[in-house]
Amino acid sequence: MSMTEDASSSGVWGRRIALIAGVLALACSTAFVSWSLACPCERSPGGYLFGDAPDGLVTNWSFVNDVPLCQIQVRRLMVPYSINLNCMSPEDGGLYLSCSFCDNKLWSGLVVDDGDIRIRLNDVVYPVNATRVTNPNELDRAWDARVIKLQTHNSEVNPAVPIGTPRPDRWWSFRLESR
Repeated sequence: MSMTEDASSSGVWGRRIALIAGVLALACSTAFVSWSLACPCERSPGGYLFGDAPDGLVTNWSFVNDVPLCQIQVRRLMVPYSINLNCMSPEDGGLYLSCSFCDNKLWSGLVVDDGDIRIRLNDVVYPVNATRVTNPNELDRAWDARVIKLQTHNSEVNPAVPIGTPRPDRWWSFRLESR
C-alpha cells in the first residue's frame, strides 16, 4: 500500500468519525429538547423550561394558588434540571416553594447553593431568587398557605391535610422573589 492510499484511507475514516459524531450530537440535542418540551411530568424531572417571558416584576403572587403545581428549573452543573413542586402564596402575596424531607432531595441542595432559579406558571417562565426560610413564624405562614391551597388542589401524590395540622419538623420552604 502506498503512502497516498494510507493518507486517503485515514481521511475517509476521519470523515466517517466526524459524521458519526455529528449525528450523535444532533440526536442528543433533539432528545434533550423533546424531553424539555414534555417534562417535568408527574414525578419525572425535565430539562429547560420553555415559555413566555413575564411582563415585568411580580409583587403579588396570589395567582399561584390557582395552579396545582409549579415547575421550577435549577442548574445541575451547567445543565438545566426541572421538576414539579408545591408552590403557594399566603395572604400577603408572597411566593413559597416547599417539600418534606428536602435534605434528601437533589433540587433543594442545588437551590441552597444557587438561588438563581426559574419558575413556570401558566406557560410563563419567571426568573426568581430563592432563599431558604429558617424563621419558624415564616415557615408556619408558608405551611398554612400550603394547607389552604391543598384543600382545593390535592391529588394522590399531593394529598391535602386537615386545616390546623401542625407543620412537620423536616418540612422546608423557600421564599421566591421576582427579579
